Amino acid sequence: MAQSTSPSPPLSQGTGLHVAIIMDGNGRWAAARGRPRAMGHAAGVTALRRIAEAAPLHGITTLTVYAFSADNWNRPRSEVAALMTLLRRSLATEVDRCVRNDVRLSIVGRRDRLPNPLVRAIESAEEATASGRRLWLRVAVDYSARDSMARAAACWSQPLPPTREEFAAILAAVDASPVAPDVDLLIRTGGEQRLSDFLLWESAYAELYFTPRMWPDFDAADLGRAVAEYRRRDRRFGALPQAAAG
Repeated sequence: MAQSTSPSPPLSQGTGLHVAIIMDGNGRWAAARGRPRAMGHAAGVTALRRIAEAAPLHGITTLTVYAFSADNWNRPRSEVAALMTLLRRSLATEVDRCVRNDVRLSIVGRRDRLPNPLVRAIESAEEATASGRRLWLRVAVDYSARDSMARAAACWSQPLPPTREEFAAILAAVDASPVAPDVDLLIRTGGEQRLSDFLLWESAYAELYFTPRMWPDFDAADLGRAVAEYRRRDRRFGALPQAAAG
């Protein structure tokens, strides 16, 4: 079982929201402008920087974003190579910004299929930002929730099934990450309305928010609207509202 050597999660994580984002629409955004898909992905990095800076202002202390799924390996080889290069360069250029803004950066997912230069960049970025406490930014790369759960289940060898807490710890370990809090709000941009194999365990009781806004256009105001909608919802976790229960 893969073990994470990262230090403990940020002290603030239990006091704020965990928001997850499926950053969809980069390619369509670029195509609508007659530009190559790579331009859309680069614009998506700028959008992520914008949202990471705004997140703490909305009470978000953990932010997990879907950057590259396990199924994305099926894309054209040239696009995959461009994405890997963009990820590596983004890690190198964003580390100082993360340190200045007290942001801890973690990469969630498999690493054995990533190019060695990218793995080294990941390890360097995680080490440099390990003390960040204002925001825990988790970027899912080569990630599949179903594959992660299958690998976690294969790690359990005890006669009795694991508790939810034990399974969550194993699941985090196979994804090379400390345990994160459950997702409170899951946002998907780009107009599609599906989860696409993202954080299925952690999002068991997440509120879902779908927007037609393409990811490169998503900004702090859009994030604020999503969080405001979340705060208007009645989260009961299977129980009755207080008035009905009484």
